[in-house]
Amino acid sequence: MIWLWLSAAFMATTALVHGALGEKRLIQPLLTLDQGIMAVDLARKVFRFAWHAMSLLMLVSAATVIWPGTPRNLILLVGGVWTAVGLFDAVYTRGKHIGWPILTASGVFAILGATA
Repeated sequence: MIWLWLSAAFMATTALVHGALGEKRLIQPLLTLDQGIMAVDLARKVFRFAWHAMSLLMLVSAATVIWPGTPRNLILLVGGVWTAVGLFDAVYTRGKHIGWPILTASGVFAILGATA
């Protein structure tokens, strides 16, 4: 059970950091651009919305792994996706993106919790 709580804590931390730092270090600078697709108001709104919707979905993942009665296979699915995303991030960015270790750990912890 501790693995599931650890997974949820990592997922929630990831969501909060993603939302706050992403807004400050990625979203706001991109929204100052007024060329290409960023010159389109709808695109700017959808970009910000999608970014923060992803953070909310991370929180839903965190709740899912600790929710009483969540089916084991669903926890394994959530854990597998987080692990795969983290490992893909590591390979794709050649380890330069700061998020890959915590993404991977979140998934591994969920898998460990579901199989313990």
